Formats: sequence, C-alpha cells, structure tokens
Amino acid sequence: MNRRRFVIAAASALLATTTFAANRPRIAIIIDDLGYRYADGRRAIALPGPVAYAVLPQTPYGRKLALLARDSGREVLLHLPLEAANQAGPAEPGGITLDMTRGAFRATFASAIETVPFAVGVSSHRGSLLTRHPGHMTWLMEEIRDREDLFFIDSYTTHESIALQVAREEGVIATRRDVFLDHERSVEAVTREFGRLKDKAHRKGHAVGIGHPFPETLEVLERELPRLEQQGFQLVTIGELIGAERNRI
Repeated sequence: MNRRRFVIAAASALLATTTFAANRPRIAIIIDDLGYRYADGRRAIALPGPVAYAVLPQTPYGRKLALLARDSGREVLLHLPLEAANQAGPAEPGGITLDMTRGAFRATFASAIETVPFAVGVSSHRGSLLTRHPGHMTWLMEEIRDREDLFFIDSYTTHESIALQVAREEGVIATRRDVFLDHERSVEAVTREFGRLKDKAHRKGHAVGIGHPFPETLEVLERELPRLEQQGFQLVTIGELIGAERNRI
C-alpha cells in the first residue's frame, strides 16, 4: 500500500471509530523549519501526540531528524523553500525561484525531496512571491502529483496565494494553514494563538496550526497538547486531517 492510500485508509478508520469521535473538532499541528538546530529538533519530535515535522532540504541535521521523526512514528514533510517577495540574498538550499526554467525546477525539486527521507507530503516555506504565480504553482503540483503518494500544505504566507486552488485543479490532495502559533515569540503569545486555533477548529470542524522549534512554542505545546482530548478535540496527523476532509467531499 503506498503512502497516499495509507493516509486515506487511516483517515477512514479514524472517522469510523465512533460517532462521537467523528464529530469532535480535529486539530493538526506541524512544526516547521527542522534541520538546523539538532537539540531543538529532538525536543520538538518528543512532543506528545501525532505532530508532523516539516524538514528543510539540504540542512545539516535534516536527514537525521527526518529519520528520528519516522522512527518515532511521526509524519515527515519536505519543507520546500519558495521565493519570497522580500527575499534578500541568495536562495536557500534546495529553494525554488521565479527565474528557474522548467528543467531547473524539476531538478531542484527532485534533489530537495531526496534529502528528506520518508516525506509523505510537501509544505511551502516562505513563498510570498512564488505562490502567487500560476505557472510555477502548476509546475510544483505536477512534481507532487507525479509522486502520487504525496500531499501539499500551503503555509499561506500571503493572502494572494493561489497554491491551494492550483493544487485542487491539478488533482493534488492539499490544505492550508489556519494559524501561525509563534509570529510573536513569547509563551503568552503562543498560548493566545493556540486558543485561536481551537476556536477555528470549533467553527470549521478542523484546523491546522504551524509552529517552529522555538523554546517558547515547545513549552506551550508540551503543556497544551495533552489537554486537547479532555477539552473535546481530536489531535490528528495532517495526513489524517486531509484524508478525512477528502472523504467528506
């Protein structure tokens, strides 16, 4: 069974467990930007519950942390750098830029995903410029679709992003981020944003939160994630959340 079928099967099993569970708001958490700070990455991977980990390509500890996450039973994503509108200096390792040809785009994507083993999906890193361009977003979705067991997460760094629209047009299973947990790096701010995430999950039935391996973020998640079940939420993998929503269509 390939990874996409596994994700869909897992989601179906999740929804079938009990009527009560199926009706509880679902929350998925992704920790972005793993690959540079090993100790912070290890602490993030030790978070309770089925958190997903988005690993930057071609980073000093990316492969090692991806393997650790996989061995811990967690989902791994390729956190693909996409050009930002205000990007200064050279592109990040494994990054996609607007001036690339189709061939360069294909080669860069293939090289990036090779460095993040066991990736079940792709998420966008930065990308406030590239996610507005239909041609490059079509190329990206073609690369993801050609690897049929991958899904896509739009980190949604600009309200002008068309990435989710193009993903659906190209037949790629996809969703986007609802709340960034740590735009402001303080325990108080992360706690507030985690509350916003729960509010969105109540309203929509599901919500995706993205954070980073900052000490403040991890402190809040270590405290709050074990409380979710008692509070009436389901903490699910991002793959389960996407699969469940796809089955509802």
